[in-house]
Amino acid sequence: MKKLCIVMVGLPARGKSTIACRLRESLEAENFNVAIFNNGEVRRSILPENTASADFFSPDNLEGVRLREWIARQNLQSASQFLDGGGDIAILDATNISRERRDTIRRGMEQVPVLFIECVNDDEELLTTSITHKTKISEFGHMTLPEAIKSFTDRIQFYANRYEPLDRESNYVVLNSLQNRVVREKTTDNIPHYPRIRDILVSDMIQNLYLIRHGETYFNQERRIGGDSPLTEKGLSQAGLLGEHFRTTRIPFIFTSTKRRTIQMARPIIAAQAECAHVALREFDEIRSGTCDALTYDEIRERYPEIHLARSMDKYHYIYPGGEGYVTLQSRIQIGIKKALYLSGRAEHIVIIGHQAVNRMILSYFLYRRLEDVPYIFIPQDRYFHIVSTQTKKLFELKRF
Repeated sequence: MKKLCIVMVGLPARGKSTIACRLRESLEAENFNVAIFNNGEVRRSILPENTASADFFSPDNLEGVRLREWIARQNLQSASQFLDGGGDIAILDATNISRERRDTIRRGMEQVPVLFIECVNDDEELLTTSITHKTKISEFGHMTLPEAIKSFTDRIQFYANRYEPLDRESNYVVLNSLQNRVVREKTTDNIPHYPRIRDILVSDMIQNLYLIRHGETYFNQERRIGGDSPLTEKGLSQAGLLGEHFRTTRIPFIFTSTKRRTIQMARPIIAAQAECAHVALREFDEIRSGTCDALTYDEIRERYPEIHLARSMDKYHYIYPGGEGYVTLQSRIQIGIKKALYLSGRAEHIVIIGHQAVNRMILSYFLYRRLEDVPYIFIPQDRYFHIVSTQTKKLFELKRF
């Protein structure tokens, strides 16, 4: 079996480790012997108290430079020994931002093909959220959250000042790690397993996604659309049952819209977890109904019969005046899904709590339903969808809680 060394490239908080783990798990499922060699893990194990400060990563810190280069050489040597000892694919997981470092890796892997994978992502809101999450690890435990965020941001800037993107290397893929989209690629050698690897890079991987609609609201009782209505007593009871249902399932991430009803639905789950990060994404807000916002369906039919008729004839493509339609909702929902998967990384279980139209669009993303059928997908308030989507398994089931 042909050997391969994959080298991750990119600034911190760009999803390199998530991509590396996704490659390992997918390739191991095909019986390849794969190992990840992460420079950060080595650094934290040998210098547990000295690496949180941004000063450690300053190019002016000669001792820090020496230690980081030594760690890189150690990991390169370990990866080479792994391949010599029966391993199939070694993944070097580090920033590897300089051509000099990448040249050193190529020389160290002279007998093995090397594929560089550069992760890029310039979504500032997403990076801010990702940095906040990363600074909660034990490495930053002695700092306040603002201090940790500043330290990590300064660290990124030190790397950015010396960043040399891939362009001269013989074999590389530049990947938008938010969109899972190949931006640029080049292969001049016969890279083993390249078609498999490229497919993994552009695929969404979900071990367990629980897609939930908020519980009953006062607007639901009155058959009103839109708005920001809170949950009723019944809705709060549904939220409590949901929290109890997931009590024994570790949920490290829960994503909601910015609306009160989804946040209220999430609170009992968060309260039942030892540690659960809550992220409210505007992309998961319910479809905007424009001039019809907060009206009942009967009021729309009476006040705006032309809207009622036009929407009933083509519900997917109809756009509310001053608002949205399913057709315009699609792009922001896809961005929301990508953000949730990016931020959750390799989490085994994640929860998304959305709205009726939003959840229909999320389901259609995985189910590949005909567009005209999407507005009619059943989205109950007392059940949730369990979704698994990997290279080897697809699962969709509607479950009660």
